[in-house]
Amino acid sequence: MAAGASVDTEARPPTLGEKLARALMLAISFGFLGLLLLAPLGAVLAQAFAKGVSEWLLSLQDPDTVASIKLTLLTAAIVVPANTLFGISAAWAIARFEFRGKSLLVTLIDLPFAVSPVIAGLVLVFLFGTQGWFGNWLLDHDFPIIFAVPGIVLATIFISFPYVARELIPLMQQQGSDEEVAALSLGARPWTTFLRITLPKIRWGLLYGVILCNARVMGEFGAVSVVSGHIRGVTNTMPLQVEILYNEYNFVAAFAVASLLAMLAILTLVAKTLVEWRSGTRGH
Repeated sequence: MAAGASVDTEARPPTLGEKLARALMLAISFGFLGLLLLAPLGAVLAQAFAKGVSEWLLSLQDPDTVASIKLTLLTAAIVVPANTLFGISAAWAIARFEFRGKSLLVTLIDLPFAVSPVIAGLVLVFLFGTQGWFGNWLLDHDFPIIFAVPGIVLATIFISFPYVARELIPLMQQQGSDEEVAALSLGARPWTTFLRITLPKIRWGLLYGVILCNARVMGEFGAVSVVSGHIRGVTNTMPLQVEILYNEYNFVAAFAVASLLAMLAILTLVAKTLVEWRSGTRGH
């Protein structure tokens, strides 16, 4: 009888108070997102296309803007694979092995979440700038880092390296290592075990982390602003180009580049949703 009462209680329709509470929470959530996310995004797209598609395309053909797009894509092409390799290595080490300094490694992976990007950029200037620790050596060997592409790459790597690792660590810890141990005990090589067993099990989490990492790389402003020097056509990424165009009151061009970043963000969101859906489907 008690069990039946429990079932009846769980199956009862929601009360008026519960319906009102749910409606209020949904209204707050959607209102917050609409005010702080959808409205600004819509304003950017409206301003970008205010004078038509032809003017939008013409703004994106400016040589400095084209150079900023190329530099952003180049940075992503270097940083995302580097952070992916680090994320897989760190996650595998943390999830599969016990070693001294493990907790310290986990803490350091979270460091970019706690440190301001501007501070990260200043640290790089302190290390590799003309007055930094390695500045004279770099000048003697004609290898500039600050106010050059290597500095942008290093700053972006620092800001975005936790994303892949942070997606994979809890996933690999949850999955355990029974299958890998069995494969190794049967004579499989470690690399074969990784490719045949580990990688297929983590592929959706890995792809999810790569998508988030790429989004962070594309939109990074603070650290890159410090180390880039804002050299037109050389060290300006897309976010920096938006700032320069806006400060020059070239609003159409500024919003055109900003809209391109917004479209990349939307594509990232769509890809993220698809990965979540596929991973959930495979999980069931």
